[in-house]
Parts: sequence; C-alpha cells; structure tokens
Amino acid sequence: MNTKIALDKILFLDIETIPQTYQYIDLDEKTKELFNAKNRFAQNEEKSFEMLYNEKGSILSEFGKIICISIGMVHKTTLGRTMRLKSFAHDDEETLLKQFKKLLEDHYNTNDHLLCGHNAKEFDFPYICRRMLINGISLPQILDLGGKKPWEIKHIDTMEMWKFGDYKAYTSLSLLCHVFHIPTPKDDITGADVARVYYEEKDLNRIRIYCEKDVIALIQLYLKMKGEELILEGNISSAS
Repeated sequence: MNTKIALDKILFLDIETIPQTYQYIDLDEKTKELFNAKNRFAQNEEKSFEMLYNEKGSILSEFGKIICISIGMVHKTTLGRTMRLKSFAHDDEETLLKQFKKLLEDHYNTNDHLLCGHNAKEFDFPYICRRMLINGISLPQILDLGGKKPWEIKHIDTMEMWKFGDYKAYTSLSLLCHVFHIPTPKDDITGADVARVYYEEKDLNRIRIYCEKDVIALIQLYLKMKGEELILEGNISSAS
C-alpha cells in the first residue's frame, strides 16, 4: 500500500440509494418491462420480479436513485487528527448531485486529490457517475475516467486494498471493522432498511446519520490498514 498519500488530500465517501418507486407495482409498464428483461435470468418460481425489485431496485442505477452522499475529511491539528463529516441529503437527486459536484470542483480538482470508499470502484463511484449523466450533469474531473490510464485514476477502494489481488471474495465494511477491532456505533437500521425508512417513515435525517457512521468506519479502517492510530471519538464532528 502507498504510504505517501497525504490524508488531507483524500475525500472519503459513502452513498445511500433507494428504488425509484417503493413497490414494483408502482413502476410504469415500460420500466417494468425493462426491469424484467434485465433480471430475467434471476427470476424463477421461488423469486418473482416483485421480490427481485425489492432486493435490487436500489442497487441498479437504472432503477434506483441516490438520496444521500456522506463525505469525511481528515486533518491534522494541535488536537491531533480530526475527522470532519458532511452530508448531501435531499429528496431531489439532481440537487444533491449538483451540490456534491460543486464540492469536488471547488476543493478536489487536482491530480493530488483522491476519492476513497469501500467497494466504491464497483458501486459508489460508477453509481454516482451514472446518476449524474441521467440527471444531465457533466462529470467532474475526478470522476471522469474517459481516456485515463489505470494509474491516472485517483480512486482508492478499501475492499480492493484488502483483496491483495484476490478477485473472488466480497468482504463487507462491517466484517473488516470487526476483525480489525474497530469500534463502531450500534445502528438501529441497516442498508436493507433504508428504502423503508425513506418511503414509510420519511426520515431522511435518520438515513444521513447512518450514512455518516459508515464514513467514520471507512476512515478508521483505512487508517488501521495503513498501520496508523484511529481518530478519537472526541475529534469527530459533523457539519450536517
């Protein structure tokens, strides 16, 4: 692992997504037809398209949308390392994506800057890019991979760091925090609850808090994997 990367040049992030409609039945007929076509090989007598939509509607960028992007920044101060959190959470996806893009263009737009997430190269980064294009938003430099060579892509993935070249296994953030003995707050929801909390409870703030906790865990895991000290809880703050 590269030990020369300056922590204050890395933007850590996590996203929360939901299906565009809460229930499969609420999709228009054309969208249903296209969802069925995309998932036809997964459908069988035991798993209906309705069940598949409940499982996959939020993770497929063509049928889901982003409701929260939480970010974390690490700085060195007289108090030691501090972690600053901020979230872009909004019912209107276009609004939050434009806000996030502005932050990237204003503060993370040089070759020294990097983005970091867990399984982000497979999920978060491409999902954000796809949803930006769907919303008619041009990609900021740090997310635009067009024509770039692999070593020019400024993305870090903690799951990729853990693989050490092994492409077979997915390892969750929560599992890695457990094996590295990283303390994580007890959550009242999981990723599987996000759509319900959004559509039934209409509690976007609760989802924001959950997303920020994942960013805290992500940063602490990155530090642990680099052999560095964790950031003290008292040095963690949120601007949201």
